[in-house]
Amino acid sequence: MSLLVVGTVAFDAIETPFGKTDKIVGGAASYIALASSYFTKDISLVSVVGDDFPQEFMNTLKNHGANLDGLQIKKGEKSFFWSGRYHNDMNSRDTLDTQLNVLADFDPIVPESSKNCEFLMLGNLMPNVQQKVLSQLTARPKLIVLDTMNFWMDIAMPELLETIKGIDVLTINDSEARQLSGEYSLVKAAQKILAMGPKALVIKKGEHGALLFNKEEVFFAPALPLEDVFDPTGAGDSFAGGFIGYLAKTKDISFENMKRAIIFGSAMASFTVEKFGTERLIGLSQKDVDERVQEFIDLVQFDISLV
Repeated sequence: MSLLVVGTVAFDAIETPFGKTDKIVGGAASYIALASSYFTKDISLVSVVGDDFPQEFMNTLKNHGANLDGLQIKKGEKSFFWSGRYHNDMNSRDTLDTQLNVLADFDPIVPESSKNCEFLMLGNLMPNVQQKVLSQLTARPKLIVLDTMNFWMDIAMPELLETIKGIDVLTINDSEARQLSGEYSLVKAAQKILAMGPKALVIKKGEHGALLFNKEEVFFAPALPLEDVFDPTGAGDSFAGGFIGYLAKTKDISFENMKRAIIFGSAMASFTVEKFGTERLIGLSQKDVDERVQEFIDLVQFDISLV
């Protein structure tokens, strides 16, 4: 398998200033797999759900090119569930309910066909689960990207730091970068985090774009100004899916190509926020993706003369 995606496949219930949903499909791996599918169809997914999870969405993932041999279905158990309410700025939210259910004792099993994957996307999960995945691989992937969050920094920092040592790219948001590094300046934070092991760092800033760092360079990509933002849930995961999906497609992991991957990731995130849940990511055309990427190019392209 070219791309191995590990993360949650779950249920969400979401409330934003634009409306609210009942229980809908979500989860980091769902968004990552759907977003990456517009660049590669060679995807394997490792996750766990209960027998309450809809077969219809599993079929959707398969139709988008995801191999579900690594998706465990626990009979008699319930899928992971999260409920949250977003504030008016859409950048902050309150968690209303979290039910770990099958995720509480999730023991990931990487299928034999995926143990020599070229690209690995470790979605937001417990650091020890991410380490279990790494320990099952027969060869080191060409690129390992890891996403995490402040919750793991609060309760499992030693395990998280150990996991970060063995990856290539870390993706986190600006508040998480500050917490992980102890630095307010994102430039200083990036250098401290890069010293922990990753070769590159992506700092997501929501509606303010994303920063890409290595030890020598920095690149900034804006977010696309959108008329309506209905639901930011999964935007960061969609970004990660577009980012690693493009890299898996091109098989070029240079910093220059990561700059392009940032734009493609931002494009996929911009689709996600336009509707609730995963709905907008399903059934996009290549023309839709190309036109959205062109909007990003037009947003930042200009001629200037210093003479």
